[in-house]
Amino acid sequence: MNVLHYSYMDAPIGGLTLVTNNIGVCYIQFGQDETSMHAIHNWAKKWEYTLSDQPTPEKHQELHQQLHDYFQGKRQTFTLQIDLHGTVFQKKVWHALLDIPYGETRSYKDIACSIGSEKAVRAVGGANNKNPVSLLVPCHRVIGAGGSLVGYGGGLSIKEQLLSLEGALPTVRKQERVK
Repeated sequence: MNVLHYSYMDAPIGGLTLVTNNIGVCYIQFGQDETSMHAIHNWAKKWEYTLSDQPTPEKHQELHQQLHDYFQGKRQTFTLQIDLHGTVFQKKVWHALLDIPYGETRSYKDIACSIGSEKAVRAVGGANNKNPVSLLVPCHRVIGAGGSLVGYGGGLSIKEQLLSLEGALPTVRKQERVK
C-alpha cells in the first residue's frame, strides 16, 4: 500500500493540511481539525493509501515555501509536482483549470467549452467540487455567469480572499460588497 505524508500550514485564509505521496502533492484540505483529518482519511482509503504524519521533508518544505510566497504575493505559478486522483473527466477539467492565468477568471461554461463539452457546465462544477489540490489547481478562479462567486470547497469567503489577493475579484462581487 502507498503512503501519504501530511503536514500543517497556517495561512492567511486559515489552517491547511497538506498531503503528499511519493510522486508529489495529492491533497490539500482546508482546516487542521478532526473534520479535516476525517476527510483526508476517507480520501486516503478511497485511493488505497495509508497515512503517515512523518512528512517527506523536501516535498513539504518546498510546498510550504511556494504557498507562503503565493500568499505574500510573490508567486503566481507553482512548480510543484502534482499527483491527481479522479475520473478521466475530472482530470480533464482540472488540467483546464491549470490554464487559467493568475489574476484572471473563467466561467464554468468557459471551462466546459475549453474541454469540448459545452453542455457539461454542471459536470464542470462537480469536478471543481472534487478538486483534491485547491490552490495549486486553481478552481477558485472559476466563477458563475455574470461574475458571481459560486461554489468553493473552502467556502465563498476564502474564494473571495484568493481572488482579491490575485486582483481578480469580479466587478459584480465588488459591487455587492459595497452595498
